[in-house]
Amino acid sequence: MMKKLLLLPAELWQSRRLIWKLAKNDFKNRYAGSYFGRIWAFTQPVVTVLLYWFVFGHIMMADKKEILTAGVEAPYVLWLTAGLVPWFYFSEAINNGTTSLIEYSYLVKKVVFKISIIPIVKLIAALFTHLFFVCFMLLLYFLYGYKPEVYLIQLLYYTFCMFMLVLALSYSTCAVVIFFRDLLQIINIGLQVGMWATPILWNISYLDGNPLLQSILRCNPIFYIVNGYRNAMFGRTWFWEEPGATAGFWVFTVVLFMVGAHIFRRLKVHFADVL
Repeated sequence: MMKKLLLLPAELWQSRRLIWKLAKNDFKNRYAGSYFGRIWAFTQPVVTVLLYWFVFGHIMMADKKEILTAGVEAPYVLWLTAGLVPWFYFSEAINNGTTSLIEYSYLVKKVVFKISIIPIVKLIAALFTHLFFVCFMLLLYFLYGYKPEVYLIQLLYYTFCMFMLVLALSYSTCAVVIFFRDLLQIINIGLQVGMWATPILWNISYLDGNPLLQSILRCNPIFYIVNGYRNAMFGRTWFWEEPGATAGFWVFTVVLFMVGAHIFRRLKVHFADVL
């Protein structure tokens, strides 16, 4: 049993050079043919951040704004960006990971090709854009007068957490979507709900008067990552100072990866027939 569970990680490690090459090519080719090329990969999220900041930070009435900023000690635009940057990666990566086998169907039909590497290729390609936005976020952070802190190194840890979570999810979704295409619509609806339930735009401290609902929302693994980004930048808290949340996240992710690997392995013999 343990040997089967380790088979997928072993395949990924053995193919690491091919994965890296395919990921770079995927990122380069995504906007091939457009006039501004890869600039579009960065433009839309930046515009989204500015739009949310302008609407929720300046247009909303003071009494409504309190819902968003309750308990937020940092400038709202920085706090908002620290939540949106990981969320942008999660939403892009889960969509790309889910459709990866469909997009690379010509490779899936090749008998000798290890199709298990395809989902991680899409996630690494999306990671290039994410790293740009982490730099953009840190630039804002320093422009607002914050000094470099050793806690910022945790952004690497939380990025790794997010990558592993999306990878674990993608192995299930990319296999199932081949047989159930409606899964894409379900994921899109889930992302719309998840953005508010994580929460991204408002602070969970607003629910201090409702500890049960607050505890339920904290069970969301994305909350662990978003809250970690904010703690690394403003909270001056190490991830091991919250052992319960950290252990819970990794137990959930490992179990999800095991389930995803099992589903992928059971269904992959039928992929070429359906695609």
